[in-house]
This record gives sequence, C-alpha cells and structure tokens, in this order.
Amino acid sequence: MSDRLKGKTAIVTGAGSRGPGLGNGKAAAVLFAREGARVLCVDADVSRAEETVGIIAGEGGTASAFSADVTRAEDCRRMVAAAIERYAALDILHNNVGIESRKDLLETTEAEWDRVMAVDLKSMLLATQAAVVPMIEQGRGAVICVSSVAALRGHGRTAYAAAKAGVIGFVQSVAVQLGPKGVRINAIAPGMVWTPMVESLGQDMREKRRRASPLGTEGTGWDVGWAAVYLASDEARWVTGQTLVVDGGITLTTR
Repeated sequence: MSDRLKGKTAIVTGAGSRGPGLGNGKAAAVLFAREGARVLCVDADVSRAEETVGIIAGEGGTASAFSADVTRAEDCRRMVAAAIERYAALDILHNNVGIESRKDLLETTEAEWDRVMAVDLKSMLLATQAAVVPMIEQGRGAVICVSSVAALRGHGRTAYAAAKAGVIGFVQSVAVQLGPKGVRINAIAPGMVWTPMVESLGQDMREKRRRASPLGTEGTGWDVGWAAVYLASDEARWVTGQTLVVDGGITLTTR
C-alpha cells in the first residue's frame, strides 16, 4: 500500500461485522491499517471488533479492540481516552455505526423511530463531540460519518432515511464550526452495497440490487472503505462538509 495514513491514529466505530462477510466498518478499519494507521476497532460486541483486529494483526498492522455503546456519551469519552492512551494521539474518527429500519411511515412506531435516531444519528453527535477535543488541541483531524443514498432520494424506510439525511445536515453544520480549528468532517453516502446487514434480503434481491445501478456491478464494503481512506487522508485536506456518494450511479436513475 501507499502509506497514505502512516503515523496516524484512527477510531472506527462499528468496526465488526454482524455476521459472516465484510461490513463497511470492518473494511474501513482494515484499509486504514493497510495504509499505515493505528486503529482502535470499536464495537458494542467486542468479539466482532476482535475479529477485525485479528485480520489487521495477521497482515502486520497495528490495531486493538474496544467495546462501547456509542449512543452513550460516557462510552464515547472512554473510547477516545483509550485511543490516546494506547496510541498517544487521535487523528481520524470514522463514524460507521448504523442500523436499518425497513418500515414505512404508518408502520414506524415511536420506539422504532427513537432506536434508529439514537444509533444512526445521535451516535454521530456523541462520538464527534468526544473525538474533536484532542483534534482541536493539536490543530488537525478528520471525521467521517456514514450516511446513505436513502437520504438523497425518495425512500420507503422512513426512520432510516430521516436519520441518514440528518447525518448530512450534521456534517454540513459541524464543518463550518470545525474548519477554522483545523478539523475536517465529511460524509459518505453508500448505495446498495452488499454487507452482512442486508444478507437477510436474499439472493433474488441481491441480484436485483446489482442490476439497478448504471454500472451493473455489486458494491462491497471495500468500496465504502476506500472512500473513507481518501477522506481521512491528506489528499482530502481541502475537502470538508461534503457528501461523497458511492453508489454505482444509482442516484442518477429513477429505478
């Protein structure tokens, strides 16, 4: 690899996959390490994070696991403290945690709405609040928040789409606040990538999703991970408050 993140320390939340295969967070953590970063792999289920750490260690990289519920402010502060204690600095936060809700407007309960908003949006606030403190002190840093193309086009998944649209608004607002302090923040909007989170949709839906984009190929966690590498790197030093769409062109279509 090209050492694009050499000497940097990164936190990746949701760094484990919820089942066999490759999730966006796992891919980002592995690629960050391949590019030279020291990675704190964070997951509510620490065994998932440890699996990702095992992959990184097997490739000669540096990583460690940490258990945290990023919908809790205290857990986010502990997470940041652990990164600094283990690696002496914090340069990158990759906010990847997210859950899906496939319910439409009338099916969405108050509890479902609150659950999705807490995991998909509130976690971005709390993790970012904790992480930018040391970044501001050192005068540099990069934050990446995972949104979705569901935020950019009409969608039946009401709570999920609303939360992911909120991520983009959050990023734009915070970019203006953090820019003068040397900290960049951007979003990634993945399209219909195939990850363990959507495995339950089945093979017929998998093929339908593959054919839906103009490129006609299936997106994976690696595609999202490479976008995160770019936004975390100094190559993106003049990029902030933006949403990088990684979707095979699906948002260009009406399908």
